[in-house]
Amino acid sequence: MTGIQYKAGEHMMVFKSARPDRRTVSWVSSEWLADHLDDPHLLVVDCRQNSHSYFHDHIPGSIHLHEGLLRMHIGKFPVHWISPEAAQIILSTIGVEQDRPVVVYSDSIPMTLSSQPGNDGLEQTLVAYSLARFGCRNVMVLDGGLLKWKSENRPVATDFGIACPSAFTVDVQIDFLVGYDECARLKDEPDVILLDTRPSSLYEGQGPWAKPGHIPGAINLPAALMMNAENSTFLKPEEEIRRILFSYGITPEKTVICSCGTGRSATAVFLVLKYYLGYPDVLIYEAGFTEWSSYPDNPVITGKHPR
Repeated sequence: MTGIQYKAGEHMMVFKSARPDRRTVSWVSSEWLADHLDDPHLLVVDCRQNSHSYFHDHIPGSIHLHEGLLRMHIGKFPVHWISPEAAQIILSTIGVEQDRPVVVYSDSIPMTLSSQPGNDGLEQTLVAYSLARFGCRNVMVLDGGLLKWKSENRPVATDFGIACPSAFTVDVQIDFLVGYDECARLKDEPDVILLDTRPSSLYEGQGPWAKPGHIPGAINLPAALMMNAENSTFLKPEEEIRRILFSYGITPEKTVICSCGTGRSATAVFLVLKYYLGYPDVLIYEAGFTEWSSYPDNPVITGKHPR
C-alpha cells in the first residue's frame, strides 16, 4: 500500500456507511459555548497557528494546540498525519478523552478562492478532523471562531488554561481514509466524485508542487465556497451549501473523495459533507496532490476542467 501506512494489523479499506454518526463532529454557536464555558468537563482548544496570539488573548479556560503537531515528515511525504503512538502522547497530554466534549476554535483571516493555503481559519477543521480521526467521539467546531466570539463582546482571557493529562487511547478511524491505490482505482468510477478543495488558482495552474494542475478527473470545489466571505471560520447557511453542492453535481447518493494539496482544506469539506450535511459515503485522500504529483509518471491536468 502506498500513501498512508499504519502499524501491522491495520488495513486500508473503503467503508460504506448506511447512516453516519453525525454526533461525532458538530458545530456549536458562540451562544452555546458561552452557556457551557463553566462546565468543568468541557475541553476548549485554541488551535491558532501563532502561539503568541493565544498569549495575547483567548477564550477563557482554553488550551493551545498547534495544528503542526498533528502532521510531520514521514518517509517521502512532508505532511503525513502522525502515528497513532505519537497522537496518543499528544492528545492524552492535553486531556483528550474518547467521549469528553471538545470545542475547537481558530481565528479568521480572509480566505479567497485564489489565495495560498495557510493562515486561513482551516486550523479548526484540521484539528477537529484529527481528533475524530484518532478516535474522539464528541468534537465540536466553534462556528464563526474567535472573530465571531469577539464581535459579540464575549470575554477573553490572558491567563493560560490548564491541561490535565488523561488516559486516552487512540483508535484510528481507518474507515475515513483512502490511500493512493484506492484513489487511483476509484476516482473514475461513475458513482464516485473526487473533489479537489484547493483554491482555483492552484487547481488550474502552478502551485508549490513539482507539477501544475490537478489529478485527472478531480472536480474543483474550493473550501472557501462553503464559508462566509467575511469570516472563514463561519459556515454559510445549510441551504446555501446544499445549493452549491448540487450545482456541482455533488449529491448524497455519490461516494465523495475529498482531497487537496496537503489535507488541510480537504478536512473542512470532509467534515461538512459527512457530519454537517450527513452525506453517507464520504472519504478523504489525505496525501492528495502532494503524493499524486510526486510520482513522475502520473498525469496531471491544468485549467478549469477536470480532464
